Amino acid sequence: MSQPYYLQGNAFNIRLNSVIGWLARRGVSLLGTAELSVRGRRSGQMQRIPVNPHTHEGAQYLVSARGHSQWVRNMRVAGGGELRVGRRIRAFTATEIADDARKALILRAYLERWGWEVNQYFQGITAKSTDAELLAACPDHPVFRIAVEG
Repeated sequence: MSQPYYLQGNAFNIRLNSVIGWLARRGVSLLGTAELSVRGRRSGQMQRIPVNPHTHEGAQYLVSARGHSQWVRNMRVAGGGELRVGRRIRAFTATEIADDARKALILRAYLERWGWEVNQYFQGITAKSTDAELLAACPDHPVFRIAVEG
């Protein structure tokens, strides 16, 4: 059995994510970015990473452009986390989207909005890809629907 797709960031990407996360903690959101905090499945400590929350048909989603990353594995165990921009912290529960047809619609919309930033992680898939190509990419890119608590 092959390993699930995951594209680890290079040194530049890791440094850039640190800066974007630092800005989000201070209230500066770049085009809608936020800092995700999710409890580590082994350490129990909150892990932080910048994300691009995406709204599609009135619901909010988190898409893992890099594939089955650590935050995805943690989210599957924790079932939720927090999104932060400055002092505004929104706790949420998360449900992973299992239906690839539904996920493909969300991925297409996500790529239309964020493709300029994330296309490089989708192995040639873009918002203009065919439905069949998007469906084929679905297993590589976990998507979570998030519901803000309270």
